[in-house]
Amino acid sequence: MEGIGLTMQKKAAELERTAEVLVTGEQLRLRLHEGKVIKDRRHHLRTYPNCFVAKELIDWLIAHKEASDRETAIKIMQKLLDQSIIHHVCDEHKEFKDTKLFYRFRKDDGTFPLDNEAKVFLRGQRLYEKLMNMENSLLQTREEEGSRYDRTLVGSDFVDWLLQEGEVTSREEAEQLGRRLLEHGILQHVTNKHHFVDGGLLYQFRMNFRRRRRLMEVLSDRCRTIPESQDSPFCLRKQNSDGGKTSFLSVSPSKEIKVVSAVRRSSMSSSCGSSGYYSSSPTLSSSPPVLCNPKSVLKRQVSPEELQTPGGPYIKKTFTIVGDAVGWGFVVRGNKPCHIQAVDPSGPAAAAGMKVCQFVVSVNGLNVLSLDYKTVSNLILTGPRTIVMEVMEEIDY
Repeated sequence: MEGIGLTMQKKAAELERTAEVLVTGEQLRLRLHEGKVIKDRRHHLRTYPNCFVAKELIDWLIAHKEASDRETAIKIMQKLLDQSIIHHVCDEHKEFKDTKLFYRFRKDDGTFPLDNEAKVFLRGQRLYEKLMNMENSLLQTREEEGSRYDRTLVGSDFVDWLLQEGEVTSREEAEQLGRRLLEHGILQHVTNKHHFVDGGLLYQFRMNFRRRRRLMEVLSDRCRTIPESQDSPFCLRKQNSDGGKTSFLSVSPSKEIKVVSAVRRSSMSSSCGSSGYYSSSPTLSSSPPVLCNPKSVLKRQVSPEELQTPGGPYIKKTFTIVGDAVGWGFVVRGNKPCHIQAVDPSGPAAAAGMKVCQFVVSVNGLNVLSLDYKTVSNLILTGPRTIVMEVMEEIDY
């Protein structure tokens, strides 16, 4: 059976990095449209549609904690310019300048270069979304060579699905598509040993297209592991990682910042538990994607009955959270009841007042005290953009 060569591994990792920059740029574009930073502007009696002012955008990036200073903000936007994601409205400047110059996203004027690599990436993203939105998803936990892997596809099942959805006209065409997705860093074999084949091997998506990216990530030279649930746009803020550890920030009720570390393992161990995080390999190395679970932020688990006991040490709070272009900005974990595991400090949930360690009581009027976190996450994902959540928070005496 055909294996994966080092040259192909390196190329796939490079293409995955390019894809990450494209996703980050698109998320920024949607956020700027939503915030009315992108709009029609006039200069010297001429109207420039769907553009932004460089100086104003740098102010916005700093205000939204996407850059610590103006120099960093310029570097971020220069990266997007170099990748042909944005450009000067008259193409007169190849550098991003902290002035009142007009720039525009190429997707807003139809000039985004759709080369073969971009086409494969966009198709992979579309297939990912179709699979994620299926009621009975093909992405399931399965075993291969004695190890369990989360969110896997069986090669032959994926081929069947592509034919059923009209994405391809033959099994040969489907297999070729799977091979292109793997070569472009979108799919990977669970142990990185094999190319895509129409058979019983297991594959995973390397990228979570729904993850809320931090713009600082575009300045990194390599893709970093983001342990999180593949079925959710909820996210954590990333800190610098060292060796095999990846650190994340979660905001505690006392406003303190706690660091939760996830360590990559060679296989699933008993400490992972059933509610694991999916960790995609940053490169096509010998280390396979694995399940690992950051330690719960809860000091102890409580029951629904304890939460609802009259006169108990808990207070109910209600939040109305309007999701932005890339999600709501929090992580749900646990089971009967679920709890808030982490909150993105710059996301919509944090702005509404959500904190970690709160227990989820209801979502849009539906009581969820007896549900697990996967069901609650799916309820949020398939519901409206604006969610109303009731939570219980322990009273500090």
